[in-house]
This record gives sequence, C-alpha cells and structure tokens, in this order.
Amino acid sequence: MFERDEVFIIAEAGVNHNGSIDIAKKLIDVAVEAGASAVKFQTFKTENVISKDAKKADYQKNTTDANESQFDMIKKLELDIETHKKLIAYCKEKKIMFLSTPFDHDSIDMLTELGLEIFKIPSGEITNLPYLRHIGKLNKKVILSTGMADMGEIEDALDVLIESGTNRSHITVLHANTMYPTPMEDVNLLAMVTIGKTFNVAYGYSDHTLGIEVDIAAVALGARVIEKHFTLDKNMQGPDHKASLNPQELKAMVQSIKNIEQALGTGIKKPSKSEMPNRAIARKSIVASRAIKKGEALTEENLAIKRAGSGIDPMRWDEVIGSIAHQDYQEDEVIQKG
Repeated sequence: MFERDEVFIIAEAGVNHNGSIDIAKKLIDVAVEAGASAVKFQTFKTENVISKDAKKADYQKNTTDANESQFDMIKKLELDIETHKKLIAYCKEKKIMFLSTPFDHDSIDMLTELGLEIFKIPSGEITNLPYLRHIGKLNKKVILSTGMADMGEIEDALDVLIESGTNRSHITVLHANTMYPTPMEDVNLLAMVTIGKTFNVAYGYSDHTLGIEVDIAAVALGARVIEKHFTLDKNMQGPDHKASLNPQELKAMVQSIKNIEQALGTGIKKPSKSEMPNRAIARKSIVASRAIKKGEALTEENLAIKRAGSGIDPMRWDEVIGSIAHQDYQEDEVIQKG
C-alpha cells in the first residue's frame, strides 16, 4: 500500500494541540525528530459530529472538566481549513506526511480538496454506512481502525469500501482497542493477524496502551502500520494527553520499531556476515588425540574432536575412521584431508 517497505509509523497528534496552531507545529517537530512516517491530526465540524447532550467517556471525564459537555470540549479542539493549510505547508517544509482523520462528510470533502491521498477511518465510523461509501468512492488509500468491532462488522465495512470503488490492495486494517489507556489483558494482539489472514489485507495496530512494547510486538507479528498517540506533555489539559507518549517515548518507540525491522531479516536461515569469523573459533575439527605415525590407521582411540574448526568437519567422522594417516601428527594437531 505504501511506497516504502518499512513499517509506516503514524505519530497521532490527534487533538493534543488543544486548539493551538503553535502547539500543533511543535507536535509536528516532535514527530519529525522521532523519525515518524507521518503526523496525524483530526478533522471535524463539531455540529456534524457531536449532539448537544452527548456524554463524555469516563476517561474524558477524568482528564477534562467534568462539568463541561462533550460538545463544548470538542468544539475547542476544532481546526478550520486555514489552519489545516498552514499545518500541511509546515509538514511539507519539515518533510513529513500530513494526515488527518475526518469525522463527518464536510471534513471528508475538505481533506479531499486539500489533496490528502490517505484517508484514516476511525473506529467509531466503522458502522457508518454513508460515511464508508463517501470515502470508498474516493478510491484513495484507506486505513481502517477496528476498535469495538467484531469480524462481521469489519467484513461489512470492507465490502462497502470495495463495492464503492476502493481497491482492496489500497486498504490497511488496524486492530485497535478504544479504551484509553487499554489494559494489557484486553489488547488481544493476535486478533490483528487473524484480521489480515481472514480478509487478505495488509494489517497494523492502532495502540492505546501506556507503553511501547505492544507496538514492537505488533511489528514482529507483521504489522505494516503502527499508530500511536503522542503529546508534548502528559500533564497538559485535554482528553488524550495522559494516554499518549511523551516526545522521548515516541522517539524510543520509532527507534525500537526500526531495530525490530532489521532484526526480523529475510526469513532465510544462513550464517550472518558478522558471525562468520566465529565459525573457525567456536566449531570443532577432527584432531589427533595422541601422536600418530604416517601409515597408521585413524581410529576412535587416536582421534578426538576439539576446537578450532579449521580442519575436517566432525560430521565426516565416520568417513575418517578407518582411513590411513598420510603424515605424522602430534597430539591436538588437526587431521588433514587425505
């Protein structure tokens, strides 16, 4: 789906800009410094997304003013089109991909107008048929999050996207859990692999756990996309800061993922370049266990297997036993091929 072979790492700024373009730019700087593939925000028109009497999630109540409505909380985090243009320009300047998740039809149209080539579908929209059709008709690259969904709902969403015009090969499905933070016992990371195998799609992981170890495990299990929330400071006011990585943690996650990618290798088992010099030191050869005269038979009584491995491979032991010494040998001298 993506031009580069390495894991596509999305640094999810989300709404952690707190409505400030200056904070948003600092978040972009952090993502660049960490080495992320893209930095992602959220695009929405509050009136189209949140009803006036919508309740906050428990984690939102704990991280924001409990007396504030979800509508009022979200309204303060809305970014207009001019701000989007400035952030896109800043990302181009910093050489990092700008992404944003649209939460309503107007936002899909706005991001299309702004030239986005990848559309991220959040978990909450996986059962939104008109929304899925709208994005499907764009025939863009799609990243589909599946928090709170079962396999049937994922299948239905994929069917809608594909039937609307999106190529299956352009879709990456992310396993996710929408609890902030996600308890380890609820991660169910193997479901990510099940999704990929069942639907024959590229797969990845959108993470809401507190650490970075699950992201690294996901890459080891074949994730092609990793998405993780980050913030400038976990103590900032706002709904998602506490469940986000700080800049140092984001950088550590990206580096760890790159290390794991290198460590996974090709899948072909053979001696590596770095260990080749150790073969002659760690492996053994057939040697004389005592002095042997030329013409004497080589037997189990006058031979031994010892380091170093510069002589005859011990796997040829049966071939050597019973042969005749073609020269004199001192104790521990490596037996030469006849």
